[in-house]
Amino acid sequence: MNLAQVVINDMQDKIKVDQELKELIKKAIELTLDLEKADPKAEVSVALVDNAYIHELNKIYRGKDAPTDVLSFPLGDESFVGENEEIEHLLGDIVVSLEKAEEQAKIYGHSFKREVIYLIVHGTLHLLGYDHENEEERKVMREKEERTLRALGLPREESGL
Repeated sequence: MNLAQVVINDMQDKIKVDQELKELIKKAIELTLDLEKADPKAEVSVALVDNAYIHELNKIYRGKDAPTDVLSFPLGDESFVGENEEIEHLLGDIVVSLEKAEEQAKIYGHSFKREVIYLIVHGTLHLLGYDHENEEERKVMREKEERTLRALGLPREESGL
């Protein structure tokens, strides 16, 4: 299994984030990286935010004046020698709006946790270089998302947790 370093920052106060959700986020990132055969020492930062916060980021970085569900900020091949003299690979940052995840879970008819984990897997795949700008890319990315979600016991057709 992957030894990824996952740092989760809960930067909002609208939705309670329990330890179970944090563990599931970490597991989802580790499994996605593992399935994609990514650097086992990769570091991913996750920011859990509200709609106002992600709205501002979306406006600044994507020129879209509206809240979105997830943003990914890949850091590319930036590595550094850490305290243990081992090379650590900074994969990037994932920002998830928990408010948006809650709204979308209701729309799609599945659990809040399943929606958050879908967004985390989606964001992790973006960090690994996947995109969905055209139908072929979208199909590949969707298959990879579903593979990870099935492995976590959260397939699309199921309500999840």
